Amino acid sequence: MAHKKAKLWFDEDLAQLLADKLEPHYPSFDSKDFVRAVGEGVADLELKARAEFIANNLREQLPDDYKEAVNILVKSLGSENPNETGMFTEFYWVMPYATFVEKYGLDDLETSLRAIAEITKRNTGEFAIRPFLEQYSDKTFEQMLRWSQDENFHLRRLASEGTRPRLPWAKKLDSVIENPSLTIPILENLKDDPVKFVQKSVANHLNDMLKDNYDDAMSVLKRWSQDASKDRKWLIKHALRKELKKKNPEALALLGTLEKRCAHPT
Repeated sequence: MAHKKAKLWFDEDLAQLLADKLEPHYPSFDSKDFVRAVGEGVADLELKARAEFIANNLREQLPDDYKEAVNILVKSLGSENPNETGMFTEFYWVMPYATFVEKYGLDDLETSLRAIAEITKRNTGEFAIRPFLEQYSDKTFEQMLRWSQDENFHLRRLASEGTRPRLPWAKKLDSVIENPSLTIPILENLKDDPVKFVQKSVANHLNDMLKDNYDDAMSVLKRWSQDASKDRKWLIKHALRKELKKKNPEALALLGTLEKRCAHPT
């Protein structure tokens, strides 16, 4: 797969893969029609449009009841992903499931959040979660805060990645841009996460925050520098990478102070 463009993975072969996974859990699934429709329909589409096309065809094939349909999707997911890998590795085929929940699940928050959790344990729910953060802000941010303390590192990463103000390929999260305090408690829970996959997301989240809420982000980074471990030092430096590249005096000073503290721990 590595030699292909990612969008080309979402084709007739992927449709057959999904059909093979779904049919044992839903014998009425018309695999032949599904594979044919996807094969004919995605040729001129880009990646996210292909995932949406496949999700739309899943909607036509699965039961009308959303909860029943999602339960079938979840049953077909198989074992969880034990590795620190993102959306374009061995679980890339789950992407249309996430799109399905994102597009069709807004009227059932509870079912959708459970599905996003299971999807995230294999792939990612970082795009699927965003409409729920907008429509059910309080309840969804509360769930993200709980996930930031979950034993599953994929869910901990989702708590940061899904709430990023400027997540690539997604709409800006205006609520977080207007009120960065919505996500700071989540980031606080993750600042010493032992998993690099999570650390990188937290750093990217703060890198986003620096663009719109510079003072808030710098305040967090300065506070975290007070007793920074080696991993947290890496996180802070990664969050500051663009400011350091611009030779921002405040960022350079913070990095210098941080390195002195790490060299001479109290």
